[in-house]
Amino acid sequence: MADPASRQYVPLTCHGHSRPVPHVSFSPLEKEEVYYMISACKDGNPMLRDGQTGDWIGTFLGHKGAVWQARLSPDASTAATASADFTAKVWDTHTGELLYVLQHDHIVRAIAYPYDNSGMLATGGFEKKLRIFDLQEQKPLYSPTSSIDPNLVTPITIETSQAFEIGEGAHKDAIKFIVWAKDPNMIITASGDTLRWFDLPSRSCVREAKLDGEIKSCELVSLAPAYSSPADIGGGLPVLAVAAGKTAYFWGGNRAEDDIKQITLPHGIASVALDLKGRKYVVGEEPGTWARVYDWEDGRELDVHKGHHGPIWSIAFSPDGNLYATGSEDGTIKMWKNCEGYYGLWRGGLSTGSGTD
Repeated sequence: MADPASRQYVPLTCHGHSRPVPHVSFSPLEKEEVYYMISACKDGNPMLRDGQTGDWIGTFLGHKGAVWQARLSPDASTAATASADFTAKVWDTHTGELLYVLQHDHIVRAIAYPYDNSGMLATGGFEKKLRIFDLQEQKPLYSPTSSIDPNLVTPITIETSQAFEIGEGAHKDAIKFIVWAKDPNMIITASGDTLRWFDLPSRSCVREAKLDGEIKSCELVSLAPAYSSPADIGGGLPVLAVAAGKTAYFWGGNRAEDDIKQITLPHGIASVALDLKGRKYVVGEEPGTWARVYDWEDGRELDVHKGHHGPIWSIAFSPDGNLYATGSEDGTIKMWKNCEGYYGLWRGGLSTGSGTD
């Protein structure tokens, strides 16, 4: 039974997508309380929003298939999207212009920037190949003399032959998630029921872990430096949070390979996220449409969120830890307050229901 004293605030609901939302993620903190959220959607139109309020900023138009993942670069100047149209694309977050088209030979399911480098990208998908693209080798051409639009950009197309393949032949299933550890030489992939750690200098797989079923979510959780501390889960370093079967897995350290904890729940898990400072974790149950909040130390159920009408495929915490977002099969994103007092569009006052809006 959830603890009534810890009930969450009424969530904000972000509309605009017309199909399921398989992935949401936040940018790092640009300055105090300024950050962004990006959502991938099967409608093919990833959306950029104000991270604190959920207000729509823009839609990146150009994909011809479902967008499975979307991420913002460490400096928030670009966004990268992975699509079923056999491409990954890189966009200018300020103008919405398409900058790069990364060609693939099959559906692209996963995409990741390094932890602190906006000039590199890793991709993976149904080709079962992990590739690294160096975006700094070629720069998009701007046309300042154009009479039609002085900001017109000619995007760069990069073929897969120009990328570096890592761990050739290592993957037996489609790559669904890619995580770049804080150590830039370590990259982790989720494929089928297996997590793999790759050493970039040697391009080889250095560790494999077979998990409790197909991996449904795999994300690196971190707080902005101003908000993190050695007392946090992970000791102030990012934590790798993975959902597979009925188990949530957590790894820490610079290379995201130190076992921290495994937690098996009585229900399946479609997604998991971790509150490093508040010492609790949130899961999207499967089957089902609820998000459940559990205490990190003793496993108590702290809250149940019942606002969605479809499975919750993605959960992400903001870089200050003051809210988290859930992306669902129902085509909506909900934002849940995770702090006391005034924040964003929340003006105080606990919800009287069970977290529904």
